Amino acid sequence: MSTTVEIFVNGECHRVAVGSSVADLVAELGLVGQRIAVERNGRIVPRDHYREESLAAGDRVEIVRAIGGGQGGDDPLVIAGRTYRSRLLVGTGKYKDLAETKAAIEASGAEIVTVAIRRTNIGQHADEPNLLDVISPEKYTILPNTAGCYTVADAVRTCQLARELLGGHRLVKLEVLGDEKTLYPDVVATLEAARILVDDGFEVMVYTNDDPVVAKKLEDVGCIAVMPLAAPIGSGLGIRNPYNIRTIVENASVPILVDAGVGTASDAAVAMELGCDGVLMNTAIAEAKNPVLMAEAMKLGVEAGRKAYLAGRMPRRRYASASSPLDGTFF
Repeated sequence: MSTTVEIFVNGECHRVAVGSSVADLVAELGLVGQRIAVERNGRIVPRDHYREESLAAGDRVEIVRAIGGGQGGDDPLVIAGRTYRSRLLVGTGKYKDLAETKAAIEASGAEIVTVAIRRTNIGQHADEPNLLDVISPEKYTILPNTAGCYTVADAVRTCQLARELLGGHRLVKLEVLGDEKTLYPDVVATLEAARILVDDGFEVMVYTNDDPVVAKKLEDVGCIAVMPLAAPIGSGLGIRNPYNIRTIVENASVPILVDAGVGTASDAAVAMELGCDGVLMNTAIAEAKNPVLMAEAMKLGVEAGRKAYLAGRMPRRRYASASSPLDGTFF
């Protein structure tokens, strides 16, 4: 009787001992302690379930590194088990019309697009332009959000309406606001709403402040991505607390995406250089003098920041360090 079974790891045949778990496979591949995402037969395996998840003959396992390794197609963003080439997520508000919305989204290269369910142009009236004609669910991943919700009940209800509207859609962006002036999140309410939605089967990407402790609590609740703000929504101030963002990234086992406060392409690049997995923005593009051109700039900023992060920057030094050797000079 054979003591091993054949499985497929990232498309290649691999043999493991009978009774092996995902944890055993991760150890065998030398990936213990690394930030990775594991998918077994099309289903994401949570990190804390690796030892419980037994492998069987014919299993198809996908293992994706969340940090490091490759560019372009070899460096995908993984959200809810789906892979994306673009690490830029964009919103649909504040544009002058649907034509500009469509052009800017196309220029951004984004594949995930947020939609505020309670606003118009989602198809409430047959004679109105339909936003879903511009961002077809066949082309984009639609990310319904709870924009404007100030209570747990409103946020949960909005997500349930989104699920109904989009035919069982489970991926949502949760935000529960606590203050109308700053639009800072109500952390207590956000945690409560996240628990309810996760228990109801939603895949929750959650907007929060830049507090590393809160970010980890939201991950522990079961949110599939945590989205700390760079600065207040729509402020364009850029990342105010880069060390907090870096700490959140270092502590996380789920994707971390900066959400809110980005003003220009250099802000997006900084977020990516800190190790974030992506950036979500709306106002920075929609309120630019040329939204379509800014969308393209943001795309390039995200790509440049990611490549710089993967490359590893030079160390900061207090004093100068000559780039050319001094040996052999004429003086």
